[in-house]
Amino acid sequence: MSANPKKRALSLVAAAAGLGLVASPLALSSAVADDASGTAAASSSQAKKKSKVIKVDLFALNDFHGQLEVVPSSSSGGRVGTEAAGGAEYLSTHLKALRAASADRGVSKTFTVAAGDLIGATPLLSAAFHDEPTIEAMNEIGLDVSSVGNHEFDEGYRELKRMQKGGCLDDGAGANNQNSCPDAAHAFEGADFKYLAANVKFENTRKPIFAPFNVKKVDGQKIAFIGMTLEDTPNIVTKAGVQGLVFKDEVETVNKLVPRLKERGVKAMVVLLHEGATPGPASGYNECQDVAGPGLEIAKQLDPAIDVVISGHTHQPYNCVVKDPKGKNRLVTSAFSTGRVVTEVRLKLKASNGQVIRPKSRAINHVVTNADGTTPDAAITALISRYNGLVAPIRDKVLGKLKDPAVPNESLARPSSVTEDYELGNLIADSQKTDPSVVTGGKTPVIAFMNPGGIRADLREDAAGNVTYGAAFSVQPFNNYVVSMDLTGAQVLAVLNEQWNGRNEAARKILQPSGIQYSYDLSDAAGTGNAVVGTPKVDLDGNGTYEADLSPTTTYRVVVNSFLSDGGDGFGTLDQGTNKYFGGLDIDALARVLGSTPAYVPGPADRITTQP
Repeated sequence: MSANPKKRALSLVAAAAGLGLVASPLALSSAVADDASGTAAASSSQAKKKSKVIKVDLFALNDFHGQLEVVPSSSSGGRVGTEAAGGAEYLSTHLKALRAASADRGVSKTFTVAAGDLIGATPLLSAAFHDEPTIEAMNEIGLDVSSVGNHEFDEGYRELKRMQKGGCLDDGAGANNQNSCPDAAHAFEGADFKYLAANVKFENTRKPIFAPFNVKKVDGQKIAFIGMTLEDTPNIVTKAGVQGLVFKDEVETVNKLVPRLKERGVKAMVVLLHEGATPGPASGYNECQDVAGPGLEIAKQLDPAIDVVISGHTHQPYNCVVKDPKGKNRLVTSAFSTGRVVTEVRLKLKASNGQVIRPKSRAINHVVTNADGTTPDAAITALISRYNGLVAPIRDKVLGKLKDPAVPNESLARPSSVTEDYELGNLIADSQKTDPSVVTGGKTPVIAFMNPGGIRADLREDAAGNVTYGAAFSVQPFNNYVVSMDLTGAQVLAVLNEQWNGRNEAARKILQPSGIQYSYDLSDAAGTGNAVVGTPKVDLDGNGTYEADLSPTTTYRVVVNSFLSDGGDGFGTLDQGTNKYFGGLDIDALARVLGSTPAYVPGPADRITTQP
């Protein structure tokens, strides 16, 4: 690199432009100005002024969900707007360029941080190995700290502890299509970064499962990172994953920690919050138009000592400023999801006491471009290649075909907005209702429900016209068990009405059903608890005729996945089911149906109808 500081800064500006980091012209102009001020020709007054301020840059991500590979830009998950984005190897390259630009601006220290859901609901490349590849990738990109998210608990807190500390699972060397430590010569050593969990505590001891905060030193001053997930986590993960844990109020948790941090001489404080908000449709990734949600409300209520809130969970990008309880501006950011965006937070601290100078601090969301000549990080590329070789036998197993066997690239779509049933949802619900693993005591389920959040992608054939295990797993990546139970007709009706328990229209959970047919009133679907119109019909003999009325006093055998069985997504009635029996994995139920015919041909989507 050139020894001339100004020339070096200009070269980094050019490199940043090639990486798509020119979203902020001010950032680039200041990179040159700040670096030039460090030359021998700088005046003593400039040097004195500079010495009064400590520059600290944060690079933040959230909701990575193990998306190691690049998603095709034809998918919404592979772009930001119309720009192709994402992929761990490109994320790493962008972070290196951002750090280099920071160094050229005279930044004292950079930290790479995350706001949860690094793992869980991951593609097969990571999930087949219990997300060990994702932790290794985060180590490689230089992550420093992360809050826990709700999906960090998908396999339970003990497994999350292993993610931190390392070690291998004795999982039968590939049983259930998962294999911890698949390469005997390559041990899993755990996370180099620190997981933080201020508001997640053991029920018996009331101690946090991880440290509540992590304090870093910069030029003699301290900056604290407080990490936590949303209080509602137990309602959106499998009960077994959070057994023995309590989740505390976010605002209360942080505000109790602030005095402790002050006693330790900490003046700069950043919250890594796995809870978020949703911007309006017209809002850009660097804007804050019509942003609303619990994450934003939490950010407004936190102690005035908190300088920045880096949020997540909603998979949305925004760059906001809210007023803290004393009326001062506070940054609140989110970096989309799956590594498509990195948030750069530029902080300036007083060198005398370490306080953040908020009027001089700001945030910029950068798109992680991958189709503009950006060079992927070789170490991450090698990691992806190694695990692709290991996962191939699982991934490439052919399950079946869709629709017309002679036509390749058929698909069943996952709609972006669900008000009724659809082909893919019906397939999954049918697969669980007819799964022989949930039959017990001669009782065969007649009704099934599938939660919309558990259906994560379209089901697609490959170029050869085959549906592979990898394709099916991308649709159902949670490895939930299928559970049958007894419910009365009155309870089944209660489950149907619980679909509108959400706070708003976007929060409604329209279940995909099998064996039952009903209608609901769109004008009355606002959380009133009685949106279902008339009497639902039940298909008792499984031939699609829906010949019997749902009787309030009759007991029906109902099947759902283990997440719903525990009352997940607010379906508390399902938690009350009796005579529960755990069968096999939901992905195995889907695989069985796909392999049972030459080609799966969907029937009519007529199980849910709406009335004006």
